[in-house]
Amino acid sequence: MSASLDVLIIGGGASGACVAYEAVRRGLKVALLEAADLGGGTSSRSTKLLHGGVRYLELAFKTADPAQLRLVREALLERGHWLQQAPFLAHRLELALPTSHPISQAYYRLGLGLYDALAGASGIGASRCLSDNQIQQALPLLQTGVTGGVAYSDGQFDDARLNLLLALTAEQAGAQVRTRCKVTELLKDQNGRICGAVSSTASGIPERWQARVVVNATGIHADSIRQLADPKQPKRMLTSRGVHVVLNANLCPAGMGLLLPATDDGRVLFMLPFFGRTLVGTTDTACPLTAAEAPSQEEQDYLLGYVRRWFPQLKTPQVSSCWAGGRPLLKPPGDERNSSRVVREHEIETLPCGLVSVMGGKWTTCRPMALDTLKAVAAQLDQPLPSPMDLPLLGAADDPTQTPALLEQQRLDLETLLPDTPQRSAQIQHLQGCFGLRASILAGSWSVMERQPLSEVIPICTGELRHAIRCEHARTVTDVLARRCRLAMVDQSEAQRLTPLVQELLRSELDTSPGENTPLNLEH
Repeated sequence: MSASLDVLIIGGGASGACVAYEAVRRGLKVALLEAADLGGGTSSRSTKLLHGGVRYLELAFKTADPAQLRLVREALLERGHWLQQAPFLAHRLELALPTSHPISQAYYRLGLGLYDALAGASGIGASRCLSDNQIQQALPLLQTGVTGGVAYSDGQFDDARLNLLLALTAEQAGAQVRTRCKVTELLKDQNGRICGAVSSTASGIPERWQARVVVNATGIHADSIRQLADPKQPKRMLTSRGVHVVLNANLCPAGMGLLLPATDDGRVLFMLPFFGRTLVGTTDTACPLTAAEAPSQEEQDYLLGYVRRWFPQLKTPQVSSCWAGGRPLLKPPGDERNSSRVVREHEIETLPCGLVSVMGGKWTTCRPMALDTLKAVAAQLDQPLPSPMDLPLLGAADDPTQTPALLEQQRLDLETLLPDTPQRSAQIQHLQGCFGLRASILAGSWSVMERQPLSEVIPICTGELRHAIRCEHARTVTDVLARRCRLAMVDQSEAQRLTPLVQELLRSELDTSPGENTPLNLEH
């Protein structure tokens, strides 16, 4: 049995990793248990946007719903927080919202002006009107008939890397982080209160964990842990599947994304620059929990239909990757609203037995979710928590405002370290995007051969693949190629080509037999 913990967190996605990070900042003794891989579910399958949610702002006014407005305001503030804390893996992205009439342009300009105002001091650039010539220059293959548009700013980020860095930073500060560690039982004391858990490793070895508070941060799987604590608890989660496709074609050559504000069925679609290609998403389809990560052909065809409609010159879009993720929507008790109308707010629930569950929410707002969770933890501990200590993310400067300048200085070191290939500039950007200010230290620890780029899609190298296995909890090909780097999310064929190399690295680093290495699979 483990030594007694202050907090045992179940779930290693964005919310669980952020709770662990914020808890260790307050001096708590923490363990984080993840049944599969860190960020292996919904948290690595987002649209890669740090955003307030333009459609939630519109819903707030159309439905006179202040909850939607609060969500937008909170998310915009958090967008600014992450852009400052992790500028090496998050950046400002301008998006175009096309219009076909001056009245619609004025309507969207007014709404996006309010979007800017809600961000306050955390704003990252004012929205602006685009002429038909400007929007055609930014999106040269766009259909004719667009008379202009409105451009506005949001953030784009590497969701899997931020998730990972939150967990690794917490681990370096003292948290225990375990992957492939599934919770099978919740322990209760003689008064019926939760006092720990039993987990099972990949090889089936059980381990008991004692904890003063147990936090359920399992996202779309939250109900299973709630009902493990109390089988009579009604289900609260409503799963909605979001499907994304990646196109070989770069439809956003100027780096400006596209927002389609109203599809035929009222959804919002994005077409975004993504590693020199185009990310298109997302659908919003209610589905069983078991189907949350299985993209249907119908949903892929739906997305490609809009690509053809808006970019008719493309004619036959070539898909290089496709994936799906389940949104953890929180259904109000007794409410059967459609998933597209459920507010993306979060709720912290504390059951009579003491289990604390963080439910709902969205990636951008994982920090407020974590802070609210810690308020519930403090209530269970019956004591106030200490003030947080400074704990910059791995790869960021002690003063995050200095990170951009230090990254620019680091480029000189990387130019000397990395091989003189046509990909060197891209490789510098890639390594900094993954490791921030640690990039030159890590690259300097690899041999010359280990620094050689392996792919023209993303210039990954053997050194970073080995590092992922040794130091970043990667245990399968998919962990390495889909989440530690994004190659499989960009080009599945290229990831398949490198699969034998990764399998060999896994065998040599983990001393596993060939049969223990699972193939690449984006549905896990």
